[in-house]
Amino acid sequence: MTDMATLAPPESVEAFRERLAALTDTLPKRLKQCAEHIAQHSDRIAVSTVAELAAGADVPPSALMRFCQIMGFSGFSEMQKLFREAYMPGFPDYSTRLANLRQSGSGSPAALLGEFVEAGRLSLESLAKSVDEEALAAAVDILKGADTIHLMGLRRAFAVSSYLAYALEKMEIPAMLHDGIGKFDHRHAMRAGDALLAITFAPYSEETLALARDARQRGLPVVAITDRLTSPLARHASATLTVPEVDFGAFRSLSATIALAISLAVAVGAARSSA
Repeated sequence: MTDMATLAPPESVEAFRERLAALTDTLPKRLKQCAEHIAQHSDRIAVSTVAELAAGADVPPSALMRFCQIMGFSGFSEMQKLFREAYMPGFPDYSTRLANLRQSGSGSPAALLGEFVEAGRLSLESLAKSVDEEALAAAVDILKGADTIHLMGLRRAFAVSSYLAYALEKMEIPAMLHDGIGKFDHRHAMRAGDALLAITFAPYSEETLALARDARQRGLPVVAITDRLTSPLARHASATLTVPEVDFGAFRSLSATIALAISLAVAVGAARSSA
């Protein structure tokens, strides 16, 4: 195993994820537990303590500190700084976003509509240019053969997963929406022959990652809709579809994601009806 502490620390969250993916399978047991926990809960690094992350990984704090060094950091504080600088400016709370819009003078209804239409247009154009046609075909192939399609997407991704549940039901395709209401865990509803369609974007939903990991461990295929190939969701996926979304004032529309979702649903419906 290469000692990554001799290397420079990752300069971005994406570089961190790439190094983590390359290292995980080479690590001894406790460091591998750290790596797997960090991969699934990377959105918590910026706001958690060493003790909290170590407890989540079921390792002593010293193991987590050693993991940070293996990743090329001097310690936990340097690793946490990377995520704080990456996530905190990128994900301001909604009060801050609205205040910024007021200060910029972009808050009139007509101006907002114009800005969001433009952001949606750019997102759709980017999707048309960047879509991985092989991954899209693989996703359709997986879902068309599933006995039941399980759908998971929380927070802003919930609009997409609930729309897919509606569309698949109208096409009389067996589907189940995992909505997280009441903290109910429906993972045991997944059976052999089923497939999971999971949707999450940074900062990634821990519940969605956990369900995808569970499905993968059971040998069920997972189709992922996410923002980048280095997303922690992609690690559990049989087919990964990435969606670029242009934001305005740190508000991100779902124009491209909804377009991808309806295309996927209709393609699956057409494939099943012709089978």
